[in-house]
Amino acid sequence: MSVRVRIPTPLRSLTGGAAEVQIDGASVAEAISQLEARYPGIAQRLKDENGELRRFVNLYVNGEDVRFLQGLDTHLKAGDEVSIVPAVAGGA
Repeated sequence: MSVRVRIPTPLRSLTGGAAEVQIDGASVAEAISQLEARYPGIAQRLKDENGELRRFVNLYVNGEDVRFLQGLDTHLKAGDEVSIVPAVAGGA
């Protein structure tokens, strides 16, 4: 089952410049594993040493934050879109 993963600019150096890739996976965790197999080093940018999503990385499935779904266990189906969005900090 193929899902589309949108890659943010800071991670495109790992994907050869690709802004979007097609990945197979039944869950967000499987999709990240597939990304890592194809683009080594990307998983460590997304997950911490405990295997949890880094706090400054947001993942969305069809516009819904996975933290409010089932986290990395969020199920995926063909045609879903996973967006990786780095958190942006700022202030005055």
